[in-house]
Amino acid sequence: MKMLKMLLLLIVMTLLLIESQASEQIITIGASLSSEKMEFEFQQAVSHLNAKSKQRHIKFQSSTILMDSNPIRSALDICDKLLTQHVFTVVASHPNSTDHSPISVSYTCGYYKIPVLGISARDSAFSDTNVHTMFLRTVPPYSHQADVWVQLLVNLSWYKVIFVYSADEEGRAILSRFQTLAEEVNIRIEPSIKYTPGEKNYTSVLEPILKCTSRVILLSASTEDAEKIYHDAELMGMTGEDWAWIVSEQAFEAYNIPVGFLGVHLVNGTNEVNHIKDAVEVIGEAFIRLMSSDNISSPPTGCNESESWSNGDDVYNALKATKIEGETGQVSFNEKGDRVNPMYEIMNINANRRAMSVGLFGHKDQAIGLRMMGNNLTWPGNVHVKPKGEKISRNLTIVTLVEKPFVEVTPLPKDGVCRPVYPAKHAFPCKNGTQDLCCMGYCMDMLAKISKDVQFNFTIHLSKDGLFGSFERHNSSDKKYWNGMMGELMRQEADLIVAPLTINPERANDIDFTKPFKYQGLNILVRKTQKDSSLASFLQPFQDTLWILVGLSVHVVALVLYLLDRFSPFGRFKLAKSDDTEEDALNLSSAMWFSWGVLLNSGIGEGTPRSFSARVLGMVWAGFAMIIVASYTANLAAFLVLDRPEALISGIDDPRLRNPNEKFKYATVKGSAVEMYFKRQVELSTMYRNMENQKKYYTAEAAIADIRLGELQAFIWDSPRLEYEASNDCDLTTAGDLFGRSGLGIGLPKNSPWTHDVSMAVLRMHESGFMEQLDNSWILVDSKSNCPESNSAPATLGLTNMAGVFMMVAGGIVAGILLIFIEIAYKRHRGLKEKELELARNAADRWRGNIEKRKKLRETWQYLHALHGSQDLSVKNGEL
Repeated sequence: MKMLKMLLLLIVMTLLLIESQASEQIITIGASLSSEKMEFEFQQAVSHLNAKSKQRHIKFQSSTILMDSNPIRSALDICDKLLTQHVFTVVASHPNSTDHSPISVSYTCGYYKIPVLGISARDSAFSDTNVHTMFLRTVPPYSHQADVWVQLLVNLSWYKVIFVYSADEEGRAILSRFQTLAEEVNIRIEPSIKYTPGEKNYTSVLEPILKCTSRVILLSASTEDAEKIYHDAELMGMTGEDWAWIVSEQAFEAYNIPVGFLGVHLVNGTNEVNHIKDAVEVIGEAFIRLMSSDNISSPPTGCNESESWSNGDDVYNALKATKIEGETGQVSFNEKGDRVNPMYEIMNINANRRAMSVGLFGHKDQAIGLRMMGNNLTWPGNVHVKPKGEKISRNLTIVTLVEKPFVEVTPLPKDGVCRPVYPAKHAFPCKNGTQDLCCMGYCMDMLAKISKDVQFNFTIHLSKDGLFGSFERHNSSDKKYWNGMMGELMRQEADLIVAPLTINPERANDIDFTKPFKYQGLNILVRKTQKDSSLASFLQPFQDTLWILVGLSVHVVALVLYLLDRFSPFGRFKLAKSDDTEEDALNLSSAMWFSWGVLLNSGIGEGTPRSFSARVLGMVWAGFAMIIVASYTANLAAFLVLDRPEALISGIDDPRLRNPNEKFKYATVKGSAVEMYFKRQVELSTMYRNMENQKKYYTAEAAIADIRLGELQAFIWDSPRLEYEASNDCDLTTAGDLFGRSGLGIGLPKNSPWTHDVSMAVLRMHESGFMEQLDNSWILVDSKSNCPESNSAPATLGLTNMAGVFMMVAGGIVAGILLIFIEIAYKRHRGLKEKELELARNAADRWRGNIEKRKKLRETWQYLHALHGSQDLSVKNGEL
């Protein structure tokens, strides 16, 4: 009975074992490795994978062979020893004591669609998926060093390099990748120099480098070729101070690598054990994920089969999609099966010719990129100052253009010596084509200071076409080019633009700018609109109706005063206890004099009202006069404030700009930064289109001249220039507030070695107050304006305002002279009449006297005659 129970238990256990084996999927991982030690490590890695796997239905097995250095025998071993073991994937290393690639493994397995995971092959040829269709690798190709080089160059601010590479597939691959990446960050290869591997002397290859301006050399070479290149470069003086070399991993291993060279080193790149562990873990993750959703068929069992594995592509894609954190860092793959985000060390040869790690590049602690460890690098020539990266000429070519007050020109004197004219402190010779001139101004004083601080010499020439620079199509071409000063800088005809060049996005895309030397905005220049002053300007405070009423009131009051004083019983009186005659009442002439005298506040000595009623009216009239005179004075002051010259428009939002008409024309300089601003702003598109249809101005001088002539109503330009013009021409003024604020900077070619030094010089000038001094000397001249009045000064009366008053006085003088002649003539005529009357009266009196005399004589004669007659009678009587 016991025997029967044991037999039944044995049968049940056997059946369970058979069932479990039937449900368990066995995945065989093959490997072609370099040594028996690596085979052992591989087997341990597979065992570890099984131990930590939670999937009981999957079991991983290992099958290994040693890789033969003979590719044919290696391929045969794959067919005879690995494929027969039903391997699902193969891990490939390299033959022992050689660095031969596992190319035969890739070809053989690729034919049957069995994925191969390389752990040491770094040849760029394996990235070609058309040839190596099923190849992945846990190491990056050598060409991926270009990623590190580009980031290292950006970190060191070197944007012009010399690329030396071998004329083989590896050299072409790294050059191609570098060119693609460098274009994205504006790194320019000055020349790319190709050499033939295996040559004994490379002097002829290196000679062209001496003529280049760049002093940064990138070298992609094998160790053997690098040793010869270093030897020849050292003899030619190319490994000393001011040079910089960044070399590939193979070239960095040369025994004679000079001091100060930089290179890269793949972390764990040759650690085969760690790569085996990562490869096995990647395979395990991929199969566990893949088999959880799909069933996988068995792979080919030998090279005698004609068909490839149907699930090979699925396994390959699953491997590429796998990402793990392994012994060598984060392991992941790109579309070509190459390892991405590996960890590199940045290596530097110090003074003791030892390689030192100075930085890291790659994926670590969730950070991707370049991380340099301090700045204490050793550079060629055993120096610790970073080379500028270019052969720097200290004789620079400056391009500028005439733009007051920044740059002004005068003819070159006969003695050839330029002398500054106040307020300029420096004047430099400059050329306009073949014409010799002297340049001075705000920018020239600034250039003198910068050249002294940064220590360079310079020659100056004016822009050939006189333009700042715009990005436009030329000669009906579809391609756009920069013209003006921008074009000359882009064509390397100049090293610096020293002019009031506005910093804007379009220009900053193609050239470098220093820090702004002046912040400014846009403004509008117009002619002042002076109100016409007539001879009757002094009458403006009151309306014509009021003046008529005032004049009428004077005469009415005078008439009423006369009547009141005339008919008042107290209009004439005599002082008490006085023998003086009684005073006469106020006559009409005196009443007029009194009425005008009170109104004009003149003294009145006589001819005042005598009656109480007339005097009450006189007091009321005096109050009226006081109110009228005070109102006139206050209103006159208000009219003076409003009688200033005004701007024709209020600013950029003026309706005449936004909704233009044919009578109101405005413009800016064609191809300038101001035009770019209007073109870029959507809300100003109407103004831009209107200016496009108007007369084109290519210089600010031409537009300002038309403003003065009245042919242009408004000119939109940089505020410093317009403020300068307005302060020197009293007929011009700026309208409204600033808009479109920006900065003026010095332009340099992209990645110029001078950019940093010139920028720092500009900043130092700001901090020291030098730029403020230039502003006060050249631009902020409102307080020194030659104009008789400025907007901040109180309004004053001029002859045009008060000409009518003077004309009135002149009229009074003429009237007085005419009246005096009339009076004299009248007096003379009256005198003659009186004289004639007097003569007549005298004649009549004489005639009357004569008559009286005659009458008296007659009476006397008669009396005497009578008396004589009586005497004669008495005589006769006496005689008788």
